Amino acid sequence: MGEVAEALLARVRKAGAALSAARIADDAYAVAVAEDELDDAVRLARGNGVDVEVSEASGEE
Repeated sequence: MGEVAEALLARVRKAGAALSAARIADDAYAVAVAEDELDDAVRLARGNGVDVEVSEASGEE
């Protein structure tokens, strides 16, 4: 796996973790921000040919 793909996957994982933490904290603003970041990270990864699966815990697919 290339460096770009690894960086994109790391961004997806970080965004997913931030979303989980925001939900646990019951912080509506942080959830909204984290959801946007996760959406962007997944879109970029998929747009660059990186197969990304987002867990149901993060609220995606």
